[in-house]
Amino acid sequence: QVQLVESGGGLVQPGGSLRLSCAASGSIFRIYAMGWYRQAPGKERELVAAITPGGITNYADSVKGRFTISRDNAKNTVYLQMNSLKFEDTAVYYCNAQPPGLRWGQGTQVAVSS
Repeated sequence: QVQLVESGGGLVQPGGSLRLSCAASGSIFRIYAMGWYRQAPGKERELVAAITPGGITNYADSVKGRFTISRDNAKNTVYLQMNSLKFEDTAVYYCNAQPPGLRWGQGTQVAVSS
């Protein structure tokens, strides 16, 4: 079973940037389309960005132009570069396959606050 470990979250001011990382165990990582998801307090978990094994990306409208998803298959890692952060980006961020089918990790907290 692939295990996912997210990192890189933190407290940032509006307009700031963070880079999240998701390390996956297991070499089969490279066959999965991967996604970054987030869950804000009181809300459903939502997909914000996804990337195919070959590197094709797509984004939720709310983050388009601000977030960039990428992957390094040699390192079994997927990244989320988040720029121009807004208050509404505050959430716990998770990675998983797209569609999700792996065991969820613990996520990494992103808090945007002045």
